[in-house]
Amino acid sequence: ASRRPQTTATCSAPVLNCETIENKIRKNIQHTWRGILKACKEKDVGKLGEIPVSDFLDIAEKFNLDLSEGEINQITTKYDLKKNRRFAYYDFLQNCILLKPQESSLLQRVIIQKPQTRMSPGPQNSLFFSAMLRIQPQILHCWRPMKRTFKSYDESHTGLLCIADFRQVLHEYSINLTEEELFSILEYYDKTLSSKISYNDFLRAFIQ
Repeated sequence: ASRRPQTTATCSAPVLNCETIENKIRKNIQHTWRGILKACKEKDVGKLGEIPVSDFLDIAEKFNLDLSEGEINQITTKYDLKKNRRFAYYDFLQNCILLKPQESSLLQRVIIQKPQTRMSPGPQNSLFFSAMLRIQPQILHCWRPMKRTFKSYDESHTGLLCIADFRQVLHEYSINLTEEELFSILEYYDKTLSSKISYNDFLRAFIQ
């Protein structure tokens, strides 16, 4: 655990301090992020992806994030992206939930095709559909070997993969999602709130 800062600090230089704080609360957030996201969305009436800092402090207390005053100051400073005393909760949750890609290589340009099927699970949003449309041509090209690779990672034969393994398989086939895109796919497919994705459901969206 990090020591409580003696002075008001920002994250412009000591970014590592914020990473230490995020690592400290990551395990808690991985179990409660759905509730935190729902609470933030209820406060975000304008659907801007940000809420007043005071509202986030109430939510952090409700979900027992166990942050000291100094840690709260650093986190809220880091995620006050527009410097308007508002907290960018989407960015915060993405950093705490999602693993960083091992490398960031640009995707080749692909021709966007119309989706072949309508999907029914969780909440729908434009980012989810734009991501699925963007990667559709690549998935259609390699879905058979990709499914075998998914199964090789699924040692317990549950049909589910953790976020890190799911992302790694996509990476092996040169399909690289942004943090926001992966977050939207997780939100769509993780119906059991387990931080796992059904790779069969994911592939079925493209090949049915």
